[in-house]
Amino acid sequence: DLAAGEVLGLVGPNGAGKSTLLKILTRITAPTTGLADLHGRVGSLLEVGTGFHSELTGRENVFLNGAVLGMRRAEITRKFDEIVAFSEVERFLDTPVKRYSSGMYMRLAFAVAAHLDADIMLVDEVLAVGDAAFQRKCLGKMGEVARGGRTVIFVSHNLAAVQSLCDRVLRLDGGRVVDEGDPGRVVSAYLQTSFAGAAERSWPDLRAAPGNDRVRLHRARVRPAAGAPGEPITVRTPFLLEFEYWNLQPGARLNLSLHVYNEHGVLVLNALPLEESVWQGRPLPAGLFRDVCRIPGDLLNDGRYWVELLVVRDESTVSFREPDVIAFDVLDSAELRGAWFGKWPGVIRPVLDWRTELLKEGIPGSPEGEPRSGPPVSTPLLH
Repeated sequence: DLAAGEVLGLVGPNGAGKSTLLKILTRITAPTTGLADLHGRVGSLLEVGTGFHSELTGRENVFLNGAVLGMRRAEITRKFDEIVAFSEVERFLDTPVKRYSSGMYMRLAFAVAAHLDADIMLVDEVLAVGDAAFQRKCLGKMGEVARGGRTVIFVSHNLAAVQSLCDRVLRLDGGRVVDEGDPGRVVSAYLQTSFAGAAERSWPDLRAAPGNDRVRLHRARVRPAAGAPGEPITVRTPFLLEFEYWNLQPGARLNLSLHVYNEHGVLVLNALPLEESVWQGRPLPAGLFRDVCRIPGDLLNDGRYWVELLVVRDESTVSFREPDVIAFDVLDSAELRGAWFGKWPGVIRPVLDWRTELLKEGIPGSPEGEPRSGPPVSTPLLH
């Protein structure tokens, strides 16, 4: 059951049934059994660009696509200027869309669909359009739709957007609901079960190891700087990211690039060997190499992280990419928390230098407000 004005998020791995459920609700696919009871006009953003014709201009496709989505001609005319302004393709409005870039095409298609007036909106992975600025604009538009009192079912792998927009989240797996409730709790539980990585992985067989004819992985692991793999890492613990790899082409100039993501899919940092003094920028002989990156303590917030490994040739070309090569947990620490027991906000959690100074004692105009003799007091609170 979904109440009027409620925003429901659907999360789960590929093949869980999220898109199939939305297609059933839009009557594209008939359910094997059961029924769906919907009250009000249903609008769907399932396949952005459905109904566009490559030979027609952008202007003509606005009317065509709007009609396919169920908008009346008077409604499209009334919203036409708003749609065009949102899409940011005014200059090319009378150009056939076959000459559009893929980004321009998707911008115009999303703009039409996003301005559809409906009581129930079914939204499937449509925020991944255009560049980063336009994605933020799309997310803002979806937030406006949600705040406007429309009932929304939202499917996305952008879990930060799911948590931001939704009142409730369902987690699907194999076509069944396996969890339901508060967005933060459900998303966190989903992420805990969905990571493909581990704290240590190795590939002893060179031929079966991830890579290509230039480079092959041998081992990847994360461990405390003063400990062994598998030992806990807290927010205060310095730790090491270690990677061993075979260089298969003598004379290659290679370096590693590490993308560290948090549990919401946010890129927290990109580590590069900018100050590595032995091999950086030099041609490598064929052989087995080890790169070690030290992450300082008092930097990352608690949570789940995973690492994407990129092998870069000539400091510019990505020769090989291995997503989710390792995953690790950063645990909370009671130290420095004081009386605060809630979730510490923020992507990072550095311990920064902080000082407090007494500039003048007392309250002006009160008998106790007379300053005392002596120098100002400087008290360092945290280093």
